[in-house]
This record gives sequence, C-alpha cells and structure tokens, in this order.
Amino acid sequence: MLMKTTPFHPRLSELNQTGLYGHWAGYLSAPRYDLSSKHEYFAVRNSAGYFDTSPLYKYRVTGPDAERFLAAMMTRDVRRCRPGQAMYTVWCDDAGYTLEDGVVFRHSDDDWLLTAADPNLGYLESLVGRQRVAIEDVSDAYGMLAVQGPRSREILAKVAPEVEDLAFFGLTPAKIGAAPVTISRTGYTGDLGFEVLVEADDALGVLDKIIQAGEGNGLRPFGEDALMSLRIEAGLSLINVEFSSARFAFTDAERFTPKELGFGWMLGKGGSALGEDRPFIGRRAIERELRDGTSRWATVGLWVDWQEYARLHTERGLVVPKDERPVPWESMLYAGPDRDQRAGYATSLMYSPMLQRHIAIARVLPEYAAKGSTVHLELTVDHEYLSVPASTDRMPLFNPARKTSATARELSPISYRTEP
Repeated sequence: MLMKTTPFHPRLSELNQTGLYGHWAGYLSAPRYDLSSKHEYFAVRNSAGYFDTSPLYKYRVTGPDAERFLAAMMTRDVRRCRPGQAMYTVWCDDAGYTLEDGVVFRHSDDDWLLTAADPNLGYLESLVGRQRVAIEDVSDAYGMLAVQGPRSREILAKVAPEVEDLAFFGLTPAKIGAAPVTISRTGYTGDLGFEVLVEADDALGVLDKIIQAGEGNGLRPFGEDALMSLRIEAGLSLINVEFSSARFAFTDAERFTPKELGFGWMLGKGGSALGEDRPFIGRRAIERELRDGTSRWATVGLWVDWQEYARLHTERGLVVPKDERPVPWESMLYAGPDRDQRAGYATSLMYSPMLQRHIAIARVLPEYAAKGSTVHLELTVDHEYLSVPASTDRMPLFNPARKTSATARELSPISYRTEP
C-alpha cells in the first residue's frame, strides 16, 4: 500500500532537510526537519514551531442525540463542554480499562468533532443503536496544524485576530485569507499553543500565510522527535507508550484504568465529576475502584538525582550523557533498603534541556505515589546494572503560566519548577 501524504506535505517536504519520514496512521510523518531535533525543540520553548497533526483520526458526530451519545461513551462528563469549547477525555470498556484518549471539539449543540490517535469508526458506529446520531470519518477531508510556543499567539493573531482572547481549550471559527478555519487553543506540547483545522484544499494557502506571519519570530516546523521531548516535559500520555488500548491487550497487566494513568482529575474526588445522572461505559467498575481503593498503579513525574547520576559516570571516567531523546524502553524502578523491591517503571525517560534534569513519566505502586517519595531508577553504566535515586512529583514538571494565561496582556515570564 502506498503511504498517504497530508494536505501540508508539498510545502513541508520542501523544508525537510533530512529527507527522513516515518509512518503515522498511514501517512508520511517527519521525525525532524532539521539535522538536530533539539533546534526544533528550542524553537517551541523559546519562540514558536508548527507541527502537522493531520494524521489524527477525525470523526464528526452530529444529530439531536450527539451529546447524549458522547456522554454515554466518554469517561469524562462531556456535557460540561459547551459550544465553542474543547475537552480532553478518555473512553473505557465495561471493566473500566482505558480504550483510548482524544479531544472533543464542540461546534454547536449537535455538532461535534472527535480526534483520536487510532481508528475508532467501527467502535463508534457500534454504539449508535437507535439514537439520532450520524458518525462521519472526515480524517482525509481536513488538514490540522499545531502552532505552539510563546510567540504562537502573536504570530496567529496577524492572520486570525480571533485568537487574541481565545481561552484555554476554547475554539473559534475564523478565516485565514479567504479560507474558513477552526482554531482551538489546544496542543500536545504543554505550552501556549493553538491548532488550526482547515479543509484539505485550502491547507497549503493557510500554511503559507502562517509561515509568512512567523517571519522574524523564529517560527519553524518541528517533527515527532521534538514533540516527544515536549510532551514528556508536559506530562502528556501517549498511547502505546504510557498505555495500551484495553481493546488489544492480552492480559490485565497491559490494561490500565483512568485513575492508574493519572487521570483521576477527570473523575473528581470519589467520582464527583462523573455526573450523578449519567450512565457511561465502565462507570460501575470505575466507581468500584474508587470506592474500594483497588488501583494497582499511580502515574507520576520523576526527577532523577542529577548529582548521583553524574557521579555514576564520572567516577568511571565517562562523560555524563544528557540526551533529550526519550529512551525507547521501560526503565525499572526499585525501592527498599537493598533496592530490590519492585516499585514500578518509567514509561518515558529523557534529559530535559529546559529543566536541565533527567525526568520521566513513571508508573509506581500507590505507596510510592506521594510527592517526594524516593525510588531507584535502573540504568546501565559500563555494561553494569546500577541504580540512581529519583523523587516523585505531580505532573506536569514543565508548566509555564503562558499555557493558560487568559490573554496576551496577561502573558507572564516563563515559570516552571527545577527542583522537586
């Protein structure tokens, strides 16, 4: 099968200095455009970058029962998502295990868009029953461009003034040139940022206008390598890394509940955010887990002890490795006096250029979830298994005030934690 290309590909391919591409949902997707992904990473953190999110699956959900349909499927109460708003949520199976996560965009009372990393059309259609709902896969009909970073609002406001006062997770119709678009204040970098949804035929023209608006502001494209570093700092989960879909898992060890994945904030204390009058798939199992305290894991951020990490290398005559690329495997965590008791594992581990620390997203046993708990991260130095202390913390570890600031006038200097 030939790989598909996104509506932005003709222009982005001209900017790809590496000629490298990976595969994402059947589309070509660039791991990086520059010879170093760190250049792209710093563009997002210090100025602005744009990322082609078009391969995301996009489903339009319409009809008089659209809200009821989604509310009965989603774990989070999407009825609280008003027209002109977006909401991040997950959906589960009957046992309360997470199937997938995604974002719903509510355009009007009965017009929604759902984005997801994996295909869900068959599953969505299987839930319709007699409800007055239409499900349409519009994945190929639109391009989607994420414009992220501290200068993203300034840049987009030149071509779409509507973004100037757009609230966090708000969305608005606009025009860029003559092309109608929908702009949402969303993204996957944990920074100030926006996503532009545009019909495929208008995508190149919109991209060109955004690039032109970014001239002199350090705007540049960034690929998947930089995105992975950015999303770990932001504590954002990735399917098939932080969790597997319960739909494809062989055992319960590969399945996770929303609370175990760190999404307890979606549920509220004791399930108070679920909505008293809302039946949804997995509700009884989730309520039972919350009531009985049966969560097997907790998801936390980790700060690796930088002094001990450095010592383990320097005392062996080695240069201390500081690689922003996440390691592509799970890193084991231990506890106890002899560091031989299983404590969990890090799903995503990297060196953060902004925080100047090794950090991780980790899954730990509940007794190690409290902020400041110490675990020991396994690593290999000179072909020997060693361990380094790390302390747990709530996520995100990088959380600049500009991410949620109400308007450009409230944009404050960068703010993030560098110590646990």
